[in-house]
Amino acid sequence: MSDDLIRYRFEDIKPSPERARAWAAVQRFNDNATPPEERRALIQQLFVCADDSANVTAPLNYGGGHPVKLGRKVFINAGLTLGAAAPVEIGDYTLIGPHVQIYTATHPVDPMERQRWAFWGQPVRIGQNVWIGAGAIICPGVSIGDHSVVAAGSVVVADVPACTLVGGNPARFIRQLDAPDMDTLYALREDPPQGSA
Repeated sequence: MSDDLIRYRFEDIKPSPERARAWAAVQRFNDNATPPEERRALIQQLFVCADDSANVTAPLNYGGGHPVKLGRKVFINAGLTLGAAAPVEIGDYTLIGPHVQIYTATHPVDPMERQRWAFWGQPVRIGQNVWIGAGAIICPGVSIGDHSVVAAGSVVVADVPACTLVGGNPARFIRQLDAPDMDTLYALREDPPQGSA
């Protein structure tokens, strides 16, 4: 888990032109009438992309905030919910299944602090060549190592080491995975088709 806390009070969160632009871009992205080439341009507007190979499927639930970095050939299936109260990084060749939720904001356990509307953000880092199954929830401050797999429906509340399969609520170690030969992996990899994760 990350120790990089970003502390907030709700009164500190003011409407901004950047957030308004992000909301408008997400609304346009989610519109079925938006042409594919415009959707690709909106991906570049909403995220910090390594290049133009990221593939994001509508609908998307994201209101802006801190930067969200997408690596090369990232594929995000329909229904991603993304809360960016802190930075989010998604590594090259990572696949994110439908209806995954990634959160960076959390609230105090102490009820008196909650009444003061305090909350904080913790960054989320998802490594390279990770597969996150449908409906998984990634909690604030989590880091998922390269080549790992998160089973569908899992709730990830702690860091996941590289080359590890986790599953369940909370997500637990299932087994170690073999580290791939990276040269072979990248040579074989092609752009993922729509709806494949």
